[in-house]
Amino acid sequence: MTFKTIKSYFLITVGIIINSLGWTAFLIPSKIVGGGFSGIGTILYYSMGIPVGVTLAVSNAVLILIAIRLIGAHFGIKTIYGIFLSSGAMLLFQSLITEPLVNDAFMATVLGGFLAGAGVGIFFYQGASSGGTDLIALIISKFRDIAPGRLLFMMDVVIIGSSYMVFQSLETIIYGFVAMAIAAYSIDMVIEGRKQSAQIFIISDEYDKISERLGKELRRGVTILNGKGWYTNKDKNIVMVIVRKNEIPWVLGIVHETDEKAFTSISNSMGVYGEGFETMKRKKKRS
Repeated sequence: MTFKTIKSYFLITVGIIINSLGWTAFLIPSKIVGGGFSGIGTILYYSMGIPVGVTLAVSNAVLILIAIRLIGAHFGIKTIYGIFLSSGAMLLFQSLITEPLVNDAFMATVLGGFLAGAGVGIFFYQGASSGGTDLIALIISKFRDIAPGRLLFMMDVVIIGSSYMVFQSLETIIYGFVAMAIAAYSIDMVIEGRKQSAQIFIISDEYDKISERLGKELRRGVTILNGKGWYTNKDKNIVMVIVRKNEIPWVLGIVHETDEKAFTSISNSMGVYGEGFETMKRKKKRS
């Protein structure tokens, strides 16, 4: 097993633990029903006393068999790992945490939704899933021309709306939709935040030294552009480098140490595809 694989499974584990804590420490003990199978599990827990982890384990085991039968096993070993680890984590944490960590329902909604979404974002980014409505959407979209995102949204609306039968409270439904919205935002923030990149232009007489250090220390490709100063009428070499946003301080440090008078411009990149960044997905042909 390679280091990359070990790191991936470690991050999946961390993401599932964060997601489970969001549910068991805030949402479930506060009687807040979010979306997905965890939301169904919360309803069953308060109506029939079945622990959420048991609901997740049984329902996902059935779904796995159906998914393998209908769409094959290509949804991956990481998803199966995520499903059973999520069920176990829910069982463990729900047995340990019997009261919400905060007494205010709205604060529990915000914190629970954020942690639940952030956890999903982490293991989604590693190519894993905790099953549930994700697998249902995958199965349905295989045979019907319906976007998975729309299916997930419709299922979450039904699940959260169903909580009224147990709690008889519109406030609970509202909190559920707030938690769902915060979770969705957290997922996007985690996934897209890791992809954010910056394009940096550096104008310096020490361009060669800066380029060499950027290549050796950051292991990033550097492009030298030819330019000409309008005021000085002198030819200038411009260093262009694209880095992750968390690497910007390292670039600025190298530039400052090499040439304090260097002119540096930083701009956000909407998308960067290629070696060291994202892989461009093949566009589907129109039928």
